[in-house]
Amino acid sequence: MNTEKRTEKLLSYNHVNIIGKIASDPKISILPGGRKVANFSMSTKEQYLDKDGSLCVKQDWHRITAFGRWVRVLEELCVKGCNVAVEGRLVSRFYKSETGERKMFSEIEVNDLIIL
Repeated sequence: MNTEKRTEKLLSYNHVNIIGKIASDPKISILPGGRKVANFSMSTKEQYLDKDGSLCVKQDWHRITAFGRWVRVLEELCVKGCNVAVEGRLVSRFYKSETGERKMFSEIEVNDLIIL
């Protein structure tokens, strides 16, 4: 039974690692409670060969959110084009659109950040 509990924990682990470029200058905001948050987008690229052997590049875009000490690091050291490695967790949030429709988006919440 103890082994089953350990396996269950591993199967539900939320962990994301990406390496890429900051695609927009971090936007710093202050939440109602006074806590600072930084939001920015990040791009990653993946290269692969298609069926004809031609090199193809696929680019993905990611929303990133950071709290705490990472806000200060982003404010002082990171700008658009900066290469970074981000480790964190995937978070889904819901909001109502202007038409009243419920929408969802996902973002990576930073746990660790390394400027490359």
